[in-house]
This record gives sequence, C-alpha cells and structure tokens, in this order.
Amino acid sequence: MTRDLHLVRHGEATKDGARLTARGRRQAEALAERLRGTGFAAVHHGPAARAAETASIIAGVLRVPCRVESAADDYVPHFVPDHDDFFDRFPESERTRGPALAHEAETRFARPGDGPVLVVTHAFLIGWLVRDALDAPPERWLTLNHDHAALTVIRYTTGESPRLVRFNDGGHLNSP
Repeated sequence: MTRDLHLVRHGEATKDGARLTARGRRQAEALAERLRGTGFAAVHHGPAARAAETASIIAGVLRVPCRVESAADDYVPHFVPDHDDFFDRFPESERTRGPALAHEAETRFARPGDGPVLVVTHAFLIGWLVRDALDAPPERWLTLNHDHAALTVIRYTTGESPRLVRFNDGGHLNSP
C-alpha cells in the first residue's frame, strides 16, 4: 500500500490569525487548482481559523468534504533543550499537548495507506513530519521552514522508508 501525504501550510493570514488575507485566499485558490484531479477523499485541517479557511477554499474547488483534525493544529511538536529563548514564549500546556498531538499526527497520517491524503496545517507540524520521514534528530524540525500555501509531499509505502517527494513547493504561486 502507498500513501502520498500532501502537507500544506495555510494561506497568508491576518496578524491576529483570525482569517486569511486577500493574498492568502488567492494562494489557497492557486493551490486548489494545482491539486485538482489528485483524488483526495477529503481535506483534513487543523481547527485554527486560517487553516480552516484555507481548507474550505481547497475543498470547494475539489468538491470534497473538510474534516477538522486536532492533530493538524498549531503547536510545538517537540521541545529542544538549550533553546529557551525560543520556547519561553509557549505556555506550559504546549509542553505536554504538543508532543502528544505530534505523535497522533504521525499515527494518523504518516504511514502507508490507500490513496492520497491532504492535510492543511502549520509550519511546525510540517517540519516535524518531514524530519520524521528523513529520520533526522528531533531538534531538526526547527530548521525546516515552510511558506504559506506551499506543498510538501511525503510518500509512505509498505516495507519501504518514507520518501520526500516534494518540499515547500510554491510553483503554483508564481503564476500571474
């Protein structure tokens, strides 16, 4: 069995994250056109408004349902010692909730399966799942940045190591 896991960071959002900007909506529309015909059964997304709005735009074009997934939310998947200056801004609840949700995302999405899966999420989770697929040390997720509405694809095939097919691909955003 093979699953291509398509990971997308939400479109550009307003400063408060309450909704997408006009540019963010255009990004989501361009991505939806690129994904047309891929064969997704649904668009999975985190509960944050910016992810939900991005997913809704994509699902509308692809004519598939949206599914809210707590594991696709915005959280810190792993805390790295000696980076207190970065992690100090996250509340204590993140220190327990984040790693558990990251494990849930791995279990739910990062495995062989039947057909492609699309998850609209956030940069931290994408970095974490890419790090996992590459079997890199846990702290490496911090070095993997992801652009708004860019596409990352990881292929999971039974009996094989995961394969990074595409990372942070924003080619669909370059058209006029």
